[in-house]
Amino acid sequence: QVQLVESGGGLVQAGGSLRLSCAASGRTFSNYATGWFRQAPGKDREFVAAISRGGVTNYADSVKGRFTISRDIAKNTVYLQMNSLKPEDTAVYYCASGRFTTQYDYWGRGTQVTVSS
Repeated sequence: QVQLVESGGGLVQAGGSLRLSCAASGRTFSNYATGWFRQAPGKDREFVAAISRGGVTNYADSVKGRFTISRDIAKNTVYLQMNSLKPEDTAVYYCASGRFTTQYDYWGRGTQVTVSS
């Protein structure tokens, strides 16, 4: 059974940084695409960043230049490094895994990120 577990969320002041982790069991991340999504209160879930099986990355315009997605094959973990955080980045962040960056079949339960002004 595939399980994705996010960690690393918390409370940070605007301008600060956090690194989120997504650890997988039952699936080898390097064989799949992994994405990060977020959902703020009262809003729809939105795409944040993704890394393909081949290691190609893409980002939402709102986070380009501030967030970096990466993958540690040995640890079977995907990271989201978030710098220059803004209050509008406040949301629950989810990781997801699938064959393609446009199609995900497993999701984690999320980790809360709160950015204070």
